[in-house]
Amino acid sequence: MSKLPELGINTIRTLSMDGVERANSGHPGTAMAMAPAMYALWQHDLNYDPADPLWPARDRFVLSIGHASMLLYSTLYLTGVRDIENGKVIDRPALTVEDLKHFRQLDSRTPGHPEYHFTAGVETTTGPLGQGCGNSVGMAMAQKWLSATYDRPGFKLFDYHVTTFCGDGDMMEGVASEAASTAGHLGLGNLTWVYDSNHISIEGSTDLALTEDVAKRFEAYNWHVQTLDDGNDVAAILKALEAAKKVTDRPSMIVLKTIIGYGAPHKAGTAEAHGEPLGAEELKGAKAAYGWPKDAPEFYVPEGVLEHFADGIGKRGAKANSEWRELFAKYSKEYPKEAKELEAIFAHRLPEGWDKDIPTFPADAKGIASRASSGQVLNAVAKNLPWMIGGSADLTPSTKTDIKNGGSFQPPQWNGTYAGRNIHFGVREHAMGSICNGIALSGIRAYGSGFFIFSDYMKAPVRLSAIMELPVLYIFTHDSIGVGEDGPTHQPIEQLAQLRATPGLMTIRPSDANEVAEAWRTIIPLTHKPGVLVLSRQNLPTLDRTKYAPASGLAKGAYVLASCEGKPDVILMASGSEVSLVVDAYEKLTAEGVKARVVSMPSFDLFEDQSQEYRDSVLPPDVIGRVAVEQAAAFGWDRYVGLGGKIIAMNSFGASAPGAAVMKKFGFTPEAVYEAAKQQVARSK
Repeated sequence: MSKLPELGINTIRTLSMDGVERANSGHPGTAMAMAPAMYALWQHDLNYDPADPLWPARDRFVLSIGHASMLLYSTLYLTGVRDIENGKVIDRPALTVEDLKHFRQLDSRTPGHPEYHFTAGVETTTGPLGQGCGNSVGMAMAQKWLSATYDRPGFKLFDYHVTTFCGDGDMMEGVASEAASTAGHLGLGNLTWVYDSNHISIEGSTDLALTEDVAKRFEAYNWHVQTLDDGNDVAAILKALEAAKKVTDRPSMIVLKTIIGYGAPHKAGTAEAHGEPLGAEELKGAKAAYGWPKDAPEFYVPEGVLEHFADGIGKRGAKANSEWRELFAKYSKEYPKEAKELEAIFAHRLPEGWDKDIPTFPADAKGIASRASSGQVLNAVAKNLPWMIGGSADLTPSTKTDIKNGGSFQPPQWNGTYAGRNIHFGVREHAMGSICNGIALSGIRAYGSGFFIFSDYMKAPVRLSAIMELPVLYIFTHDSIGVGEDGPTHQPIEQLAQLRATPGLMTIRPSDANEVAEAWRTIIPLTHKPGVLVLSRQNLPTLDRTKYAPASGLAKGAYVLASCEGKPDVILMASGSEVSLVVDAYEKLTAEGVKARVVSMPSFDLFEDQSQEYRDSVLPPDVIGRVAVEQAAAFGWDRYVGLGGKIIAMNSFGASAPGAAVMKKFGFTPEAVYEAAKQQVARSK
């Protein structure tokens, strides 16, 4: 290897080692092992312009082994990636040497794991292992969809590739396997995973827990697999990356055998190189092994290294970006409608009139399940928001989330097209969430759906949607013990509290079809926040909005649905299907001359965003008689009912029986609500 490439690789290594050592915290070994692969990819393979990290046609790089974040930070600095501010690229480096020195420190641009929005050049937040793998599948699917939908003869706008560095931990996490199975089925030939096979995890050798032949597993997933025995052989790595791109009908894996902590005299190949600083003597020995000057200071960048990267990825990326911009300008003239849509996608804008066909539902005592009304609204929105795509974890007939005439996102051999808008995730809830995040990171509006109980399988990606501020929509149906016969395993109890406790996540549980319509109207405009719709299996009466307050009150999270004149003696509040229960009790109380109020509370999150004045107007502080009703854990309702208020909620798991029998067993009846209200009226006197 000539001098500059070797210096480039070893500078990535030493900057990464110094960052961890200075922080006295981190994972140096993987960066030391994977620096040659990082150099090969970024300097010679990646179609990426460091001066424009928002270029829509750029190749994507995902560091699923996020604990090796210094590997990425060092590379972003050396390649000169520019910074982003308010969604625009600015003439300032994303990272400086000073940023590398502040690795893992408060408010630094170099947090312990790569975080989207924090550091320009970081394509996704990768902390929990396996999530980056799932994100990369979503990114590859997005590329296929963009190409199939918007490319035209002579205008190949979207042919970018997605490359992911993953490790032994990823191979053990189930979400990566779910995502890999999905990618193999879909034939995503635009996806390559480079598997850092160093056989070391925190506890020691991976022989403690991982002994199968991973390569054969991926071959069974319909992946093209190559194995390289020398993680330092840049020429072989480049050849393997090139071969992977030539296989266009299935994803590729490169099993790269490396030595963790390569160069460290005593810790190389051991667990001690994984999750802790090397220590002064070991650091000194490793640098000596790389031929580093003995008197070199910390964070030393040899002369010519920055220029070397600028002459490589810098020039190559600038040329490719410029050519693409010229192509897009010509495309815009020939296909102005499509170009306008793409510009909206890149800018995270909604098309005009996206909500013009959202229906209004007439009053109906029998009503309609909120999953069914949501399906109608989804299709009304999808008609005018052509880049909204999604699906379910094998539950579309139940969750009502198919886009009519939208086609299936499938390769031709499975009777579909990559332009299809309906994604069949299979029974893979965890991967569905991480894939939706990857799709959203590409600018496309993604949704995933399933039974509410199985949101448990999706906790990590839902949380990461919130951390990354991605506008993913999660549609969860079968939201309560009203599921009935399927019993406790399928009846959600604690899930609402879990979602409400997640910062940056908007959770809405609408009470009837018109609240469903308003929920969609509220969530879709969110460009930096994920939303959750929690919907019923059973029919919900559609309230007469000439008698009760308009459903537009949902936009404030809670609103007065019906009320007496003046100060009420009791406030009845509920979300979702239970609102009809409190309305029934309200009508009976009102007929008896009791001063009562009904508050529909579809979203704690939205309500807490309102002014104190508005919240007090809905729930006057001087009204102590309060009843809350929800077929879920009571957790959270105490802030609204006060110490003496009554909460009718679930304090146990459910039961297997017809829905009406289950609800009666656990006290969700108009009579029970009425009796609780009477007790609260007596208390308030």
